[in-house]
Amino acid sequence: MQVAVVTFDGFNELDSFIAAALINRCRKDGLEAFITTPTPVVTSMNGVEVRGQRPMEFVTEAGAVLIGSGVRTRDVVADDRLLSTLALDPSRQLIGSQCSGALVLARLGLLGTMPACTDLISRPFVQACGITVLDAPFHAEGNIATAGGCLASQYLATWVITRTLGPDAARDVIGYVAPVGEGEQTVERAMRAVGTGEIALR
Repeated sequence: MQVAVVTFDGFNELDSFIAAALINRCRKDGLEAFITTPTPVVTSMNGVEVRGQRPMEFVTEAGAVLIGSGVRTRDVVADDRLLSTLALDPSRQLIGSQCSGALVLARLGLLGTMPACTDLISRPFVQACGITVLDAPFHAEGNIATAGGCLASQYLATWVITRTLGPDAARDVIGYVAPVGEGEQTVERAMRAVGTGEIALR
């Protein structure tokens, strides 16, 4: 499965890069993430320029789409032309958002009555869309998930890997990148966050 990590100008590096890097540890198993951008080059909130790996049209082909956050998300949701390129279909795609990316899902009408997770700065803007914001790092219903807090991007990646390759694959990835000496705790926390904590660690 191919995963589009949608990355706009003003993006937060932690959101896009952590999710993409974790998912790409599963390339050998056929799961691969691509930084997907509306323009050939986007610049992060800290001035890091990145060349996109796929254009926005790729989101219609991807089996999973993760919407990253950044300091210009409110500009994104105000741009009808840009939003029109996000033709997402939760009946056949896994769709996730990171922090202010929840605004994009709300604007696209994908959240419905589903509560969402987001960051503290974005919280009032998401609530203004009529969405209940949870005091939690991750929440998923069906094929849609939201994460709140930069480092919760690991939970989005864990969710995608679990849904596509199974919990063992997710445990392997998170266990490998965990801080030394904290592998078991890190894996357990990630699996519980995405709702699979009942599966015993190995």
